[in-house]
Amino acid sequence: MIKNLKKYFSLYGAMFKASVIADLEYRANFFTRIATDILWYIAQIMTFEVLYQHTERIGDWDKYQMRVFLGLLFIIDALYMIVIHENLENITEKVRKGDLDLLLAKPVNSQFMLTLQKANTAIFGNLILALSWFFYALTGLPDFNYERLLWMLILIPCSLAVIYSIRFMFSATAVIFTRSENLQFLWWQIYKLGMRPDSMYTPYIKFAVLTVLPVGVIVSVPARALLNPPELSYLLWPLVLAPILIYGTHRFWNYALKFYSSASS
Repeated sequence: MIKNLKKYFSLYGAMFKASVIADLEYRANFFTRIATDILWYIAQIMTFEVLYQHTERIGDWDKYQMRVFLGLLFIIDALYMIVIHENLENITEKVRKGDLDLLLAKPVNSQFMLTLQKANTAIFGNLILALSWFFYALTGLPDFNYERLLWMLILIPCSLAVIYSIRFMFSATAVIFTRSENLQFLWWQIYKLGMRPDSMYTPYIKFAVLTVLPVGVIVSVPARALLNPPELSYLLWPLVLAPILIYGTHRFWNYALKFYSSASS
């Protein structure tokens, strides 16, 4: 098992290096992507800044706590965009064009190759901006306990595992249906629910976004671990959920491949 892990880490390292070299050939894309995401960051920040001009709290969070939530959202979204997004976004095209045939023929896990083949290193600039906003937001919290940041070393990887798992299952439907654009659109609507703090929702919707479609785990749970001493169940749930979902993606992928018709057939 250790040898397999070393092999996959080495393989991903090589693919990541190749992605860096490829992205450096298009420097304009690097700066364009930063500019585009800055506008998205501003839109998210201004939405809540305007809301807080009319109320002191949304759910159980004030303006300064909400800024920390947004900082975490930006960081997690940037990491997702760097490592995962582009690969999963292109699964439908790989199926339609027959590129999946080449991946299935390689002597390595096809799910690994399909979902981590390329990194979008142009997003690193956005990650720096996200981290800057996050630490700026923390300065607005009186008596913040910086030791709580250690929880992020566990909870942010769990958040990425949850995003990956849900997004992958939506993307993998392309293997079954060949065209599944409407399902991809549905994913983005669900993901938007996770971009808002769970305290905004009614109890039934809050329960749904934390358990049934657990996009609420992505940002709300790490934010609560930072902002307030959370219930133990809040901290343990992502640790339990992440490996279950990852295992679920493996099972679903093997199931979907049974429906795959090779482009050469």
